[in-house]
Amino acid sequence: MVEISLGVTVERNLYEVIKTSGSIARQSTDECWNLKNLKATIDLGKTLIRMVPDLKLLFLEGPLGAGKTSLVKGIAESLGIHEPITSPTFALAQHYETGRIPLFHLDLYRLEETQSANELFLQESEEADAIGALMVVEWPERLDLELKDALHLKLEYGQVEGRKARLLNL
Repeated sequence: MVEISLGVTVERNLYEVIKTSGSIARQSTDECWNLKNLKATIDLGKTLIRMVPDLKLLFLEGPLGAGKTSLVKGIAESLGIHEPITSPTFALAQHYETGRIPLFHLDLYRLEETQSANELFLQESEEADAIGALMVVEWPERLDLELKDALHLKLEYGQVEGRKARLLNL
């Protein structure tokens, strides 16, 4: 078991709990997965919410097209949100309040100035906290705030195919 700074205890080997059609292959560490396809990425999003039900802040890192928004689709599905999940790249923030827990999805990619990213994050964070929402932030490296309560997940392109996902702070 690992204690995350949110005060939530997580089983170290999240992979063992994943009930998929074999589309997620375990890496050599318990915090890393090969995601062979879109379904595997969505399934990982669902699994994160089941394993960390009290999660309030998730940072998603990775290059364009790595699957960050696809992972958010799985998170939303797990929360009972049935509306279409779209990338907030141009809107900067999407709010989904129809599930059992509201979801705020931020994308800081277009905010090149750290101060602008910080301001948007703090404004959205205050609103998310007020209603008990989960906030998922893409491109958190745009921030320069000290946020120890965030779970960090990095998505990367696989060496041969698919994607790789790694939890960064376990």
